[in-house]
Order: sequence, then C-alpha cells, then structure tokens
Amino acid sequence: MSNQSMSIEQFVTGKLHLLPPEKQQEVLDFVEFLEQQILQETQEKLQPCRLSESSLQKDWLRTEEEMAWQDL
Repeated sequence: MSNQSMSIEQFVTGKLHLLPPEKQQEVLDFVEFLEQQILQETQEKLQPCRLSESSLQKDWLRTEEEMAWQDL
C-alpha cells in the first residue's frame, strides 16, 4: 500500500477500477464466496445454541422464570 492513511477498502477499490469488467466480476465472485464462508462459519458457531434452545424453552416460559427476571 503506497499511502499509509489509505484504508484497505479504498486501496482495493482503487485497484478494482484498473481492472477490466470481466476481472472485476471475478473479484465480485470471490468476495461473495468469502461472504458465504463467513455466514457458514457463523451458523456453525450458533448451532449448539439452536440445538439447546428447544430443550431450554420450556424452562424459559415458566411463570417462576419470568418472575425471577422481571426486576433486571
């Protein structure tokens, strides 16, 4: 990066403008691929929470539980 004050986003955008449209499409495809990877990783991290949700839900919905949390 030639200018230290330039953000990565600005640097990439500047480089992107130099590419022909077909190469810009390849960059877009790669960015979308990375987005999908991040989404998948996030979903995998949340999976244990989702699995326990149904078993814990019956406790969450009890009147005693509501009363215990009402003052917080």
